[in-house]
Amino acid sequence: MRGAATLAAVCALTLAVSSCSSVLGEDDTTQHKGDDVKIGLLLPEKETARYEKFDRPVFEKEVQQLTNSKGSVTYANADGKASTQEEQFSRMIDQHMDTIVVDSVDAKTIASQVRTAKDAGINVIAYDRLAEGPVDGYVTFDGELVGQEQAQALTEALGLKPGENDQKTKIVMINGASNDPNTALFKKGALRELSNRVTIAKSYDTADWKPSNARAHMADAIKELGGQQIDGVYSANDGMAGGIIDALKSAGISPLPPVTGQDAELTAVQRVISGEQYMSVYKPYRDEAAAAAKMAVKISQHRMVEYDALAMDRSQNSSTKRIPSHLVQVQPLTKSTVKATVVRDKIYTVRQICTSKYTLACQEAGLE
Repeated sequence: MRGAATLAAVCALTLAVSSCSSVLGEDDTTQHKGDDVKIGLLLPEKETARYEKFDRPVFEKEVQQLTNSKGSVTYANADGKASTQEEQFSRMIDQHMDTIVVDSVDAKTIASQVRTAKDAGINVIAYDRLAEGPVDGYVTFDGELVGQEQAQALTEALGLKPGENDQKTKIVMINGASNDPNTALFKKGALRELSNRVTIAKSYDTADWKPSNARAHMADAIKELGGQQIDGVYSANDGMAGGIIDALKSAGISPLPPVTGQDAELTAVQRVISGEQYMSVYKPYRDEAAAAAKMAVKISQHRMVEYDALAMDRSQNSSTKRIPSHLVQVQPLTKSTVKATVVRDKIYTVRQICTSKYTLACQEAGLE
């Protein structure tokens, strides 16, 4: 009885960072695997600059540091094609990875590969967007907060005070791809701020997040509503914001209405500095990639106490509840916060942002 009481006390103390199941044997040090772990990293596309510039190199570097250069990362990018990613996932299963980290092109169709991996004893961690199936973990940014920050900035740009409504104010809402579960989160967060405060005159989902599709949506909205009847545009990300702004310019609309974005891409930061785009959302990619690498290494080594401590939040997909998750916080990026976000964190240098075209705008923004 004394042993049982002692174990219960240990469990109670451990709950702050882990589950009791880990204490009861799942994390027995005799079961730990060494540093020679094999980890697969599957990213969805290259059109968004972050994946090749930040996510992949940070992830690979972190794995090397955590495993004393003994661990390996097998990498593949699907170039936006779900079928390609499914093939890449299957190859990684055949290569007997310890853990596969996947940012899914299509969260639903990837579920069969997730189940196959689990049947083969391979851990699966969803990255950036939540895949369907029995995933072991999830690393992402707070999606609802992203949408909320975008919508708050848009209402402020439109001159609305907190809690103030103006149904005469019309916006166009251009969301991301409908097959991306993050799209629903961004939309939910945005609508929390926009519903009953402004009139959403047109709303679109954008196939594959392509800027060209977003531009076509914006052109359609201008044709249907009239350019001068559009007070603001909710754009779910920066790539689409670029296409939207092109459409507005092509229609001769001046001044441009405020346009939101997400991802703090370099061209978007420059548009924010110049006033063409009102805001973006800065997502610390290094933090997200590093957290995913740490989780992948720890679960591969069967160090479940440490793994649980890294994933204190919980998420769920249609088949799996209470998925251990790590949510990374985000920050709105406007002209006044460029220096305190992407410059401070060395995502871009002032020289990279302030090319000759943006010299005067940078001086006015205090970027010199």
